[in-house]
Amino acid sequence: MRRVIMALALIGVYLAVRALQIHYSTGLTPCSINDVWDCGVVNRGPYSVIYGVPVALIGIIGYLFLFVMEGLKKWRLMAAASPGALGFSLYLTHIEASILQTWCEYCVGSLITISLITLLAIIQLIVQQRKRAPGREATAVAR
Repeated sequence: MRRVIMALALIGVYLAVRALQIHYSTGLTPCSINDVWDCGVVNRGPYSVIYGVPVALIGIIGYLFLFVMEGLKKWRLMAAASPGALGFSLYLTHIEASILQTWCEYCVGSLITISLITLLAIIQLIVQQRKRAPGREATAVAR
């Protein structure tokens, strides 16, 4: 499961890098399909930055953080940080759906990616805690 989470984090980095490229590009973007699907509208609009920092850059840093924490086997931190990242992604999805009424393929891909990471991180933490539960060995030997 660890390698899957790390691979998903790298996919997240890729998606965020693509979104950041669109943020800084000036031409027509390859994912500008129609009025509903237009990454340029999403990644260049007023909601694409927080205190001057592009949201896509925050995504890159976040996914790299999750990759490193998973590599270091920091399962509790992963299980705590990934739902926070999922919440942030859901907030951005709300902006796409309700305010901009325009979707970005990379952003939707990122939402799917962070959802999977969060689910797997929580499952992983539960599995690890069950392996370390005190008295578990004694119960197994008594049977």
